[in-house]
Amino acid sequence: MNAVATNNPLLDFSGLPRFAAIRPEHITPAVNALLAENRALVATLTTPQTPATWDAFVAPLDDAGERLSRAWGAVGHLHGVLDSPELRDAYNANQPKIVQYYTELGQNLALFDKYKALRASTGFADLSSAQQKIIDNEIRDFRLSGAELPTEQKARFAALMEELAALSTKFSENVLDATNAFVHYVEDEADLAGVPEDVKQAAREAAERDGKAGWKLTLQAPCVFPILQYADNRALREKLYRAHQTRASEFGPAETDNTPLIAKILERRREAAQLLGYANHAEVSLVSKMAHSPQQVIAFLEDLAAKAQPFAKKDYAGLKAFAAKELGLPDPQAWDLGYASEKLRAQRYAFSDQEVKQYFPEPKVLEGMFKVVQTLYGLSLTEDKAETWDPAVRFFRISDAAGNLVGQFYLDLYARETKRGGAWMDEAMTRRRKASGVQPPVAYLVCNFPAPVGETNGQKRPALFTHDDVITLFHEFGHGLHHLLTRVDYLGVSGIRGVEWDAVELPSQFMENFCWEWEVLSHMTSHVDTGAPLPRALFDKMIAAKNFQSGMQAVRQIEFSLFDMHLHHDFQPDGRKTPLQLLEEIRRQVAVVMPPAWSRFPNNFSHIFGGGYSAGYYSYKWAEVLSADAYSAFEEGRSAASGVLNPEIGARFRNEILAVGGSRPALESFKAFRGREPSVDALLRHSGMIAA
Repeated sequence: MNAVATNNPLLDFSGLPRFAAIRPEHITPAVNALLAENRALVATLTTPQTPATWDAFVAPLDDAGERLSRAWGAVGHLHGVLDSPELRDAYNANQPKIVQYYTELGQNLALFDKYKALRASTGFADLSSAQQKIIDNEIRDFRLSGAELPTEQKARFAALMEELAALSTKFSENVLDATNAFVHYVEDEADLAGVPEDVKQAAREAAERDGKAGWKLTLQAPCVFPILQYADNRALREKLYRAHQTRASEFGPAETDNTPLIAKILERRREAAQLLGYANHAEVSLVSKMAHSPQQVIAFLEDLAAKAQPFAKKDYAGLKAFAAKELGLPDPQAWDLGYASEKLRAQRYAFSDQEVKQYFPEPKVLEGMFKVVQTLYGLSLTEDKAETWDPAVRFFRISDAAGNLVGQFYLDLYARETKRGGAWMDEAMTRRRKASGVQPPVAYLVCNFPAPVGETNGQKRPALFTHDDVITLFHEFGHGLHHLLTRVDYLGVSGIRGVEWDAVELPSQFMENFCWEWEVLSHMTSHVDTGAPLPRALFDKMIAAKNFQSGMQAVRQIEFSLFDMHLHHDFQPDGRKTPLQLLEEIRRQVAVVMPPAWSRFPNNFSHIFGGGYSAGYYSYKWAEVLSADAYSAFEEGRSAASGVLNPEIGARFRNEILAVGGSRPALESFKAFRGREPSVDALLRHSGMIAA
């Protein structure tokens, strides 16, 4: 073990991950060594000689578990941001071993008995509330891992967990491969009329890297969405829309078709739930969430849909009338809607996303975002040094007023072919108290924004962000702060750990609100060419347009949430109805826009098939109620001196929401901050669905 540890960067836990040194060939030896070490420890901890106390068995298990999660976390992170055939092979070869280990750990009756004995002991009362919460969570999770199943059913449950992990990984890989497989070269610049210059510049540089003339168009987010929003060429919009909507489906190569994977995932999830004594996967998913039952979630979503639908119908009717009258599109198709929406917004509010984008260069945006955190929480953020996986990745530290390190984070902002789509936060290291002192938390913040393109006066121009990009960045930074500003000393409920999944979006969605405040934006804008700040008149137009098509956006999210919940609640995977038919039924119930029959949205719905949101996608809407209500405390506390950036309310938000992590139920944390139960009114007001 020592020889392996000396030579293997994945087994070096002395500090930050050594990304410059990690190679695919390090993965298998590291995983094998850690699993052997952990299994030997578990065997010792489960003997009768080991007392059922925190120090005797929980703490050593935490230490071993953290080493494994840090090593495998670095591997999983690289799989998401720097995928290669060699890394993918090593990841896929070792993932079953990891799943098998955690399943056997969760089914270890001797370990389960130790936790139950600790829970029943007189010593339990002497533990901190965070420690007690961890014990209660562990006992719940043992039951959800099949610890109480008969031997044959345990084996079947373990096999299902291993298969589901492999299926989910394959689902995500198929989406990435299908996204990367599409390339369209444009040779005539006239075909790109309407497309923003920086998007064309990026496409031109991409073609040059391929040794081609013209412009290279892909399904990467920084390319496909501007084409759909701005390209005057309707045939080009249709081509990219069709390719994007049919990714990982039967319309492409069989080896990247996710249709059979969806069926298997749903069948295996239902079988696993029924082994545990639940009717379906949704019931299992909700055991550890704020919502109590699928029926409660469905009722919540249907109520929101009823409130949003009149606004959505009005939005869509206005869009269709505009498309017919102004654009000569009497029957706008799905690939016309983004384009027509942008034209309508430009006409109605006299500005475009591209105009706004010139005021959001990356350095100024980061400076403004950091200023929010400095003002609210009395913290300072400075650039730091660390090994990274790509030259464009940056690293920062957060310090308190006394200069003490609070946490650190990696910032990986730009889209790459080796990187899965979307934006996310993940943990590299989690805060905990060790014999040597407190281990500061470290986070990964990952986005897929356009990289810098072009030069001005011989200098590379900075990356420019749309206002939507800025909102995305604030969202992920909100998750990061939840992880980084915790004050909990025990791994199981530190940072975002142990937080109910339908509350975990509260801090992220809360942060988005600051992107609509003049006192915030006025400090984080600088025109890329002139250096001028965002004009107040343009900001006022943005505010006027804030709820543009918010009804359509709301019902779209509700459509996805209802699809996910019904899919895992009352849908029969082996029945005659397909997931696509279920989605069509839900669309007829709540949607105002019906995509083409050939659209294959489920095939690239990675949140629920490749990520952790199965029977949990509703969390975005559920947490939006919490986050809007939490933010309204800052609106109510607005003052002439500090505006909404009120340090006193900020300190309360940090103390009652961010700092406590999962050490108490999220509803208790919300009530401790707000002084009452959450109300939906703030969300409806922020979305323009009730009067301010």
